[in-house]
Amino acid sequence: MLEVQGHPLDRVVAVINGKGGVGKTSIVANIGALAAAAGYRVLVVDLDPQGNIADDFGYAGTDNDDRGTALHMAIATRQPVEPVTGIRDNLDVLPGGEQTEDLEAVLYARTRREPDAALDALAETLIPIAADYDLILLDCPPGGALLQEAALGAARWLLIPTRSDLSSRKALHTVAQRYVTARAGGARVELLGVVLFGITSSARSIREHARASLEEDLAGVAPILTTVVRYAEAAADEGRRRGLVAHELDAANRLIGGLRVDFTKAQDQRSGRSTSGVTGDSAPGVPCTACCILSICPSAWSRLHFR
Repeated sequence: MLEVQGHPLDRVVAVINGKGGVGKTSIVANIGALAAAAGYRVLVVDLDPQGNIADDFGYAGTDNDDRGTALHMAIATRQPVEPVTGIRDNLDVLPGGEQTEDLEAVLYARTRREPDAALDALAETLIPIAADYDLILLDCPPGGALLQEAALGAARWLLIPTRSDLSSRKALHTVAQRYVTARAGGARVELLGVVLFGITSSARSIREHARASLEEDLAGVAPILTTVVRYAEAAADEGRRRGLVAHELDAANRLIGGLRVDFTKAQDQRSGRSTSGVTGDSAPGVPCTACCILSICPSAWSRLHFR
Protein backbone atom coordinates (compact mmCIF):
# COMPACT_ATOMS: atom_id res chain seq x y z
CA MET A 1 0.00 0.00 0.00
CA LEU A 2 1.23 3.50 -0.83
CA GLU A 3 2.96 5.51 1.88
CA VAL A 4 1.56 9.04 1.55
CA GLN A 5 2.76 12.06 3.47
CA GLY A 6 0.08 14.48 4.69
CA HIS A 7 -2.79 12.23 3.56
CA PRO A 8 -4.03 14.19 0.51
CA LEU A 9 -6.94 11.73 0.18
CA ASP A 10 -8.47 12.47 3.59
CA ARG A 11 -11.68 13.80 2.03
CA VAL A 12 -12.31 10.97 -0.41
CA VAL A 13 -15.63 9.20 0.19
CA ALA A 14 -16.50 5.94 -1.56
CA VAL A 15 -20.19 5.12 -1.92
CA ILE A 16 -20.43 1.35 -2.37
CA ASN A 17 -22.82 -1.55 -2.29
CA GLY A 18 -22.52 -4.88 -4.08
CA LYS A 19 -26.01 -4.49 -5.57
CA GLY A 20 -27.40 -2.03 -8.10
CA GLY A 21 -30.45 0.14 -7.51
CA VAL A 22 -29.69 1.03 -3.89
CA GLY A 23 -29.10 4.75 -4.46
CA LYS A 24 -25.32 4.99 -4.88
CA THR A 25 -25.39 7.27 -7.92
CA SER A 26 -28.31 9.36 -6.62
CA ILE A 27 -26.51 9.97 -3.32
CA VAL A 28 -23.19 10.82 -5.00
CA ALA A 29 -24.77 13.17 -7.55
CA ASN A 30 -27.00 14.98 -5.06
CA ILE A 31 -24.43 15.36 -2.28
CA GLY A 32 -21.82 16.44 -4.81
CA ALA A 33 -24.10 19.09 -6.29
CA LEU A 34 -25.27 20.31 -2.87
CA ALA A 35 -21.70 20.59 -1.57
CA ALA A 36 -20.64 22.45 -4.73
CA ALA A 37 -23.59 24.82 -4.41
CA ALA A 38 -22.46 25.51 -0.82
CA GLY A 39 -19.06 26.62 -2.13
CA TYR A 40 -16.97 23.47 -1.67
CA ARG A 41 -14.73 22.31 -4.51
CA VAL A 42 -16.01 18.87 -5.47
CA LEU A 43 -14.75 16.10 -7.74
CA VAL A 44 -17.09 13.23 -8.63
CA VAL A 45 -15.36 10.08 -9.92
CA ASP A 46 -17.66 7.71 -11.81
CA LEU A 47 -16.24 4.19 -11.59
CA ASP A 48 -19.44 2.54 -12.80
CA PRO A 49 -19.53 1.15 -16.37
CA GLN A 50 -23.15 2.28 -16.58
CA GLY A 51 -21.98 5.90 -16.35
CA ASN A 52 -25.27 7.16 -14.91
CA ILE A 53 -23.63 10.20 -13.32
CA ALA A 54 -23.61 11.65 -16.84
CA ASP A 55 -27.42 11.48 -16.93
CA ASP A 56 -27.82 12.95 -13.46
CA PHE A 57 -25.59 15.91 -14.31
CA GLY A 58 -26.88 16.30 -17.85
CA TYR A 59 -23.67 15.81 -19.85
CA ALA A 60 -24.48 12.39 -21.35
CA GLY A 61 -23.81 12.30 -25.08
CA THR A 62 -21.88 15.58 -25.05
CA ASP A 63 -18.17 16.19 -25.65
CA ASN A 64 -17.70 15.94 -21.88
CA ASP A 65 -18.84 12.32 -21.89
CA ASP A 66 -15.83 10.19 -22.76
CA ARG A 67 -17.45 7.00 -21.34
CA GLY A 68 -14.54 6.48 -18.96
CA THR A 69 -11.69 6.77 -21.46
CA ALA A 70 -9.62 9.32 -19.50
CA LEU A 71 -10.00 7.39 -16.25
CA HIS A 72 -9.10 4.12 -17.95
CA MET A 73 -6.00 5.57 -19.60
CA ALA A 74 -4.82 7.25 -16.39
CA ILE A 75 -5.02 4.06 -14.35
CA ALA A 76 -3.77 1.75 -17.11
CA THR A 77 -0.76 3.92 -18.03
CA ARG A 78 -0.18 5.62 -14.66
CA GLN A 79 -0.29 8.99 -16.43
CA PRO A 80 -1.86 12.20 -15.04
CA VAL A 81 -5.58 12.64 -15.49
CA GLU A 82 -7.51 15.83 -16.24
CA PRO A 83 -11.07 15.95 -14.88
CA VAL A 84 -13.87 17.50 -16.88
CA THR A 85 -14.31 20.93 -15.37
CA GLY A 86 -17.31 23.20 -15.00
CA ILE A 87 -20.05 20.55 -14.89
CA ARG A 88 -21.47 22.86 -12.21
CA ASP A 89 -19.85 25.77 -10.43
CA ASN A 90 -17.22 24.17 -8.14
CA LEU A 91 -18.02 20.70 -9.52
CA ASP A 92 -15.74 18.62 -11.76
CA VAL A 93 -16.16 15.03 -12.93
CA LEU A 94 -14.09 12.07 -14.04
CA PRO A 95 -16.70 10.39 -16.26
CA GLY A 96 -17.40 6.67 -16.22
CA GLY A 97 -18.84 4.34 -18.81
CA GLU A 98 -18.02 1.15 -20.64
CA GLN A 99 -14.28 1.94 -20.73
CA THR A 100 -14.07 1.56 -16.94
CA GLU A 101 -15.25 -2.04 -17.26
CA ASP A 102 -11.96 -2.89 -19.00
CA LEU A 103 -10.09 -1.74 -15.90
CA GLU A 104 -10.92 -5.04 -14.21
CA ALA A 105 -8.65 -6.83 -16.70
CA VAL A 106 -5.95 -4.17 -16.31
CA LEU A 107 -6.01 -4.47 -12.53
CA TYR A 108 -6.09 -8.26 -12.63
CA ALA A 109 -2.97 -8.37 -14.80
CA ARG A 110 -1.21 -5.88 -12.55
CA THR A 111 -2.04 -7.75 -9.34
CA ARG A 112 -0.34 -10.84 -10.76
CA ARG A 113 2.92 -8.87 -10.58
CA GLU A 114 2.15 -6.50 -7.68
CA PRO A 115 -0.18 -7.88 -4.99
CA ASP A 116 -1.25 -4.42 -3.75
CA ALA A 117 -1.70 -2.97 -7.24
CA ALA A 118 -5.50 -2.75 -7.10
CA LEU A 119 -5.48 -0.97 -3.72
CA ASP A 120 -2.98 1.57 -5.02
CA ALA A 121 -4.30 2.10 -8.57
CA LEU A 122 -6.95 4.78 -8.04
CA ALA A 123 -5.04 6.42 -5.20
CA GLU A 124 -2.07 6.95 -7.53
CA THR A 125 -4.38 8.65 -10.03
CA LEU A 126 -6.08 10.93 -7.50
CA ILE A 127 -3.14 12.03 -5.33
CA PRO A 128 -1.75 14.58 -7.86
CA ILE A 129 -5.10 16.37 -8.15
CA ALA A 130 -6.58 15.83 -4.67
CA ALA A 131 -5.37 19.18 -3.31
CA ASP A 132 -7.61 20.96 -5.83
CA TYR A 133 -10.74 19.68 -4.06
CA ASP A 134 -12.43 19.84 -0.68
CA LEU A 135 -14.42 16.68 -1.33
CA ILE A 136 -13.95 13.75 -3.73
CA LEU A 137 -16.87 11.34 -4.15
CA LEU A 138 -16.47 7.90 -5.72
CA ASP A 139 -19.53 6.37 -7.37
CA CYS A 140 -18.63 2.69 -7.30
CA PRO A 141 -19.92 -0.16 -9.45
CA PRO A 142 -22.08 -2.88 -7.89
CA GLY A 143 -19.80 -5.52 -9.42
CA GLY A 144 -16.12 -5.48 -10.26
CA ALA A 145 -14.26 -6.71 -7.19
CA LEU A 146 -10.97 -5.09 -8.21
CA LEU A 147 -12.57 -1.74 -9.02
CA GLN A 148 -14.21 -1.77 -5.59
CA GLU A 149 -10.84 -2.66 -4.07
CA ALA A 150 -9.28 0.31 -5.91
CA ALA A 151 -11.99 2.58 -4.52
CA LEU A 152 -11.41 1.29 -0.97
CA GLY A 153 -7.68 1.87 -1.40
CA ALA A 154 -8.22 5.48 -2.45
CA ALA A 155 -11.00 6.37 -0.01
CA ARG A 156 -10.64 7.64 3.54
CA TRP A 157 -14.33 7.09 4.22
CA LEU A 158 -16.92 4.53 3.18
CA LEU A 159 -20.66 5.13 2.92
CA ILE A 160 -22.89 2.13 2.21
CA PRO A 161 -26.44 2.77 0.96
CA THR A 162 -28.85 -0.13 1.11
CA ARG A 163 -32.50 -0.93 0.63
CA SER A 164 -34.44 -3.00 3.13
CA ASP A 165 -34.67 -6.19 1.03
CA LEU A 166 -32.66 -9.30 1.75
CA SER A 167 -30.58 -9.21 -1.46
CA SER A 168 -29.40 -5.65 -0.69
CA ARG A 169 -28.41 -6.71 2.80
CA LYS A 170 -26.51 -9.73 1.43
CA ALA A 171 -24.64 -7.40 -0.92
CA LEU A 172 -23.78 -5.23 2.08
CA HIS A 173 -22.02 -8.25 3.60
CA THR A 174 -19.94 -8.63 0.44
CA VAL A 175 -18.80 -5.02 0.72
CA ALA A 176 -18.05 -5.53 4.41
CA GLN A 177 -15.77 -8.45 3.56
CA ARG A 178 -13.93 -6.37 0.95
CA TYR A 179 -13.62 -3.55 3.47
CA VAL A 180 -12.00 -5.88 6.00
CA THR A 181 -9.64 -7.23 3.33
CA ALA A 182 -8.68 -3.70 2.23
CA ARG A 183 -7.97 -2.68 5.82
CA ALA A 184 -5.82 -5.77 6.28
CA GLY A 185 -3.90 -4.75 3.15
CA GLY A 186 -3.10 -1.33 4.62
CA ALA A 187 -6.00 0.82 3.40
CA ARG A 188 -6.90 3.72 5.71
CA VAL A 189 -10.60 3.65 4.84
CA GLU A 190 -13.09 3.92 7.72
CA LEU A 191 -16.86 3.58 7.81
CA LEU A 192 -18.97 6.74 7.79
CA GLY A 193 -22.04 4.55 8.08
CA VAL A 194 -24.90 2.74 6.42
CA VAL A 195 -27.85 4.69 5.02
CA LEU A 196 -31.28 3.28 4.17
CA PHE A 197 -32.49 4.29 0.72
CA GLY A 198 -35.84 4.16 -1.04
CA ILE A 199 -38.28 3.68 1.85
CA THR A 200 -41.35 5.93 1.76
CA SER A 201 -42.00 8.27 4.67
CA SER A 202 -45.31 6.50 5.43
CA ALA A 203 -43.73 3.03 5.71
CA ARG A 204 -42.75 3.41 9.36
CA SER A 205 -43.02 -0.28 10.26
CA ILE A 206 -40.91 -1.27 7.22
CA ARG A 207 -38.31 1.34 8.13
CA GLU A 208 -38.13 0.18 11.75
CA HIS A 209 -37.91 -3.48 10.69
CA ALA A 210 -35.16 -2.66 8.18
CA ARG A 211 -33.15 -0.78 10.81
CA ALA A 212 -33.54 -3.65 13.27
CA SER A 213 -32.42 -6.17 10.64
CA LEU A 214 -29.39 -4.07 9.72
CA GLU A 215 -28.44 -3.59 13.36
CA GLU A 216 -28.57 -7.35 13.80
CA ASP A 217 -26.53 -7.90 10.62
CA LEU A 218 -23.89 -5.34 11.51
CA ALA A 219 -23.69 -6.16 15.23
CA GLY A 220 -22.59 -2.62 16.04
CA VAL A 221 -19.66 -2.67 13.62
CA ALA A 222 -21.00 0.24 11.52
CA PRO A 223 -23.32 3.09 12.45
CA ILE A 224 -26.70 3.19 10.75
CA LEU A 225 -27.42 6.81 9.90
CA THR A 226 -30.67 8.17 11.23
CA THR A 227 -31.55 9.69 7.86
CA VAL A 228 -33.61 7.50 5.53
CA VAL A 229 -33.39 8.72 1.93
CA ARG A 230 -36.87 8.67 0.45
CA TYR A 231 -37.30 8.10 -3.26
CA ALA A 232 -39.96 9.28 -5.71
CA GLU A 233 -39.84 7.35 -8.99
CA ALA A 234 -41.51 10.04 -11.12
CA ALA A 235 -39.32 12.84 -9.78
CA ALA A 236 -36.16 10.74 -10.13
CA ASP A 237 -37.02 9.89 -13.73
CA GLU A 238 -37.78 13.52 -14.57
CA GLY A 239 -34.55 14.69 -12.96
CA ARG A 240 -32.44 12.22 -14.92
CA ARG A 241 -34.17 13.09 -18.21
CA ARG A 242 -33.52 16.78 -17.60
CA GLY A 243 -30.02 16.35 -16.16
CA LEU A 244 -31.00 17.93 -12.85
CA VAL A 245 -30.41 16.69 -9.31
CA ALA A 246 -33.16 16.93 -6.69
CA HIS A 247 -32.69 20.48 -5.43
CA GLU A 248 -32.18 21.78 -8.99
CA LEU A 249 -35.34 20.05 -10.19
CA ASP A 250 -37.25 21.48 -7.25
CA ALA A 251 -36.01 25.00 -8.05
CA ALA A 252 -36.80 24.60 -11.76
CA ASN A 253 -40.33 23.39 -11.10
CA ARG A 254 -40.94 26.14 -8.56
CA LEU A 255 -39.84 28.66 -11.17
CA ILE A 256 -42.17 27.13 -13.75
CA GLY A 257 -44.93 26.98 -11.15
CA GLY A 258 -44.36 30.64 -10.29
CA LEU A 259 -44.53 31.66 -13.96
CA ARG A 260 -47.74 29.64 -14.31
CA VAL A 261 -49.20 31.44 -11.28
CA ASP A 262 -48.21 34.86 -12.66
CA PHE A 263 -49.80 34.02 -16.01
CA THR A 264 -52.99 32.72 -14.34
CA LYS A 265 -53.23 35.78 -12.10
CA ALA A 266 -52.82 38.09 -15.07
CA GLN A 267 -55.60 36.28 -16.93
CA ASP A 268 -57.85 36.34 -13.86
CA GLN A 269 -57.26 40.03 -13.28
CA ARG A 270 -58.25 40.78 -16.86
CA SER A 271 -61.41 38.69 -16.51
CA GLY A 272 -62.23 39.81 -12.96
CA ARG A 273 -61.85 36.31 -11.42
CA SER A 274 -60.39 35.77 -7.95
CA THR A 275 -56.75 34.68 -7.74
CA SER A 276 -56.88 33.35 -4.16
CA GLY A 277 -55.54 29.84 -3.60
CA VAL A 278 -53.35 29.83 -6.70
CA THR A 279 -49.86 28.57 -5.83
CA GLY A 280 -46.85 27.13 -7.61
CA ASP A 281 -45.93 23.50 -7.07
CA SER A 282 -42.71 21.58 -7.13
CA ALA A 283 -42.36 18.08 -8.47
CA PRO A 284 -43.84 15.45 -6.13
CA GLY A 285 -41.17 13.97 -3.89
CA VAL A 286 -38.41 16.37 -4.90
CA PRO A 287 -38.16 18.57 -1.77
CA CYS A 288 -38.18 15.56 0.55
CA THR A 289 -35.52 13.80 -1.52
CA ALA A 290 -33.21 16.83 -1.51
CA CYS A 291 -33.70 17.43 2.21
CA CYS A 292 -33.14 13.76 3.07
CA ILE A 293 -29.88 13.63 1.13
CA LEU A 294 -28.78 16.97 2.59
CA SER A 295 -29.48 15.70 6.10
CA ILE A 296 -26.95 12.89 5.62
CA CYS A 297 -24.28 15.58 5.71
CA PRO A 298 -24.42 16.79 9.34
CA SER A 299 -24.79 13.24 10.65
CA ALA A 300 -21.66 12.01 8.87
CA TRP A 301 -19.73 14.70 7.01
CA SER A 302 -18.65 16.48 10.22
CA ARG A 303 -15.97 13.78 10.50
CA LEU A 304 -14.34 15.07 7.29
CA HIS A 305 -13.24 18.36 8.95
CA PHE A 306 -13.84 20.66 5.97
CA ARG A 307 -11.53 23.61 5.84
